[in-house]
Amino acid sequence: MWLISDAVAGPETVYFRSADGTTKLVGYLFRPKAAGPWPAIVMLHGRGGPYSSNVNDDCTLVAPGAASPCNATTLSRRHAMWGQYWADRGYLALLPDSFGPRGKAHGFGRFTHDDPERADVNEKTVRPLDAEGALAYLHGRNDVIGSQIFLQGWSNGGSTALNVMIRQGTKPASYGGALVLYPGCGPAALLQPVIPATAPIALFLGTHDEEVSPLICQQVADRSRRAGARIDLSAYPGATHDFDDPSPRHRSVPGNQAAMNDVLEKAIALVARWKNSGG
Repeated sequence: MWLISDAVAGPETVYFRSADGTTKLVGYLFRPKAAGPWPAIVMLHGRGGPYSSNVNDDCTLVAPGAASPCNATTLSRRHAMWGQYWADRGYLALLPDSFGPRGKAHGFGRFTHDDPERADVNEKTVRPLDAEGALAYLHGRNDVIGSQIFLQGWSNGGSTALNVMIRQGTKPASYGGALVLYPGCGPAALLQPVIPATAPIALFLGTHDEEVSPLICQQVADRSRRAGARIDLSAYPGATHDFDDPSPRHRSVPGNQAAMNDVLEKAIALVARWKNSGG
């Protein structure tokens, strides 16, 4: 069993532009202790945003010029855990906030995909540009190995990651691979029903996901593999949406702890394999 520590090193706050050319994004950078340059991971948050649910609602109440409670010290436990996970294993991890710079740091609740307020932070046309901006930012750093930058996404961020891979298409991959946890895979979430990616993708799904359909993702993976894509798929019996959330409520679900343990073991092994094989 993997043990999750509550005491993680605070990340550095950085700023860079989305590939839309106008939006200034904030990101949270988890650095390894060893000297660089390092391989890197860009982590894409889900529809709830990158911050703890304890402060999300307060983010909308900030007076002009006042400090926001949504910052590097109030990231959700899951994002802080994964950022530290990568840093402890020698990877620079960058968590961009797609929502806060667009006035939506509070995130969105469950089953809100059709909320019109989500249109200007959507996973098909907006958030992929943020991921591409993060990639450009990392390429501009002298402590990052530019040929070893990978992608990870959860839920809405997972769909975003798949759309980034679709946009890369059959061109030489800029991201060297993507770890995708419980994404939406239907036509409302993905740019197309087949992912024509040359870089490898690993999908992690819960069979009892109450928010998105693991069956639709399985079908997308099957079609994409027949078209030549390299997609590994792990489906966890009994696991729900957010199965890797380290909160006691999620960990108490029998299938979630086993799924979380397996993903934590597989993630580093997969990325190391992609890194060492060049994809």
